[in-house]
Amino acid sequence: MRVLVLYGGRSVERDVSLVSGQACAEALQLKGHEATLFDMAGGVPALLAALETRPDLLFNALHGRWGEDGNVQGLLNLLGIPYTHSGLLASALAMDKVMAKRLFTEAGLRCPDGLISDRASLLAGDPLPRPYVVKPVAEGSSMGVVIVRQGDKALPFSRDDWPFGDEVLVEPYIHGRELTVAVMGERPLAVTELRPRQGFYDYAAKYTEGKTDHLVPAPIDDSLYRQAMEAALLAHQVLGCRGVTRADFRFDDRSEAGDAGGLYLLEVNTQPGMTPLSLVPEQATYCGISFPDLVEWMAERAQCD
Repeated sequence: MRVLVLYGGRSVERDVSLVSGQACAEALQLKGHEATLFDMAGGVPALLAALETRPDLLFNALHGRWGEDGNVQGLLNLLGIPYTHSGLLASALAMDKVMAKRLFTEAGLRCPDGLISDRASLLAGDPLPRPYVVKPVAEGSSMGVVIVRQGDKALPFSRDDWPFGDEVLVEPYIHGRELTVAVMGERPLAVTELRPRQGFYDYAAKYTEGKTDHLVPAPIDDSLYRQAMEAALLAHQVLGCRGVTRADFRFDDRSEAGDAGGLYLLEVNTQPGMTPLSLVPEQATYCGISFPDLVEWMAERAQCD
């Protein structure tokens, strides 16, 4: 296959995307395909020029806004060029954390309660009892996520240095353990527990080697393990996703072992990282699927809406 690999771009997750795209292009080449990298930082005109070669498909290794939120997917739908991962609607829904939570809740999945605030109101006073979590409405890779704890004298940002828009999502902090499940097609792969060695599972903990221990399979009760797998698949289906996704959870371990009431779905990532430290390739390897085989599987299922 002749594959154009989209990577880079202009989002705050550009650096991660560069690593993902390079790794995926190399994997496709190892499988005998013609893979060419294209940095979306050049914008739509440059992409249209690159598409004049009429590749068989686009491998979308972009992360964050403009690449993961339905924008590129809509353009490729119009052009009739197959692409990997989820389509326009599923991508847009997953990126909008508020809308995604609404759909998850209606489907019976448990999510943290929360509210939408604006920066000025948030800085004026606590909208929820502490501890609580502040996050952007539409970003990934834990970009901008802040935990406000008892004893904190001030929020770690001001009205003018928050680059993620005026709307802010505020959720109660869920005590406990970090779990994640990759879904490949209609198959949940495994449950991984993530144990940061310091602080919480933020951007640095995700992408800096040695900062987080990955335990796969997660050392949790069998019934909870099954529940997390089932919830990840249901969330994937509720949004209408295809290809590979990753669902992130918190488990309040103060509940009884295996108690489903302690499991909270945080979000679904429609284009999870494909870096050497990423979770989806790690779970695939645990299931006996090599990285090149995983990437080729994704490419072979590329399609338009």
